[in-house]
Amino acid sequence: MVPAAGLALSTLLFTVSTAQAHYPICECRMADGQTVVCTGGFSDGSKAVGVVLDVIAYDEQILVKGKLGEDSTLSFPRPAQDFYVLFDAGPGHTVEVEHTSIK
Repeated sequence: MVPAAGLALSTLLFTVSTAQAHYPICECRMADGQTVVCTGGFSDGSKAVGVVLDVIAYDEQILVKGKLGEDSTLSFPRPAQDFYVLFDAGPGHTVEVEHTSIK
């Protein structure tokens, strides 16, 4: 029989390892000369359907306000000004993709 303190510690360790078991992933690429396609998900392979994905100028103006579709992607015309993409799946689960890394 496991003492109560041992059970509590085992439960805590399992909870911590489970909470850190996946992290957000967001990749953006040029589909053609004018269209950016971003794909979001999690390191455990799960999709990110409905997760907020915004395209933001450096002056904090939101250029595209979106959510990932059923295939965990969002496409948009590449903005003329400098920007970054914010994948926001909640506190501690955000990813920023700078425009300079989108090829």
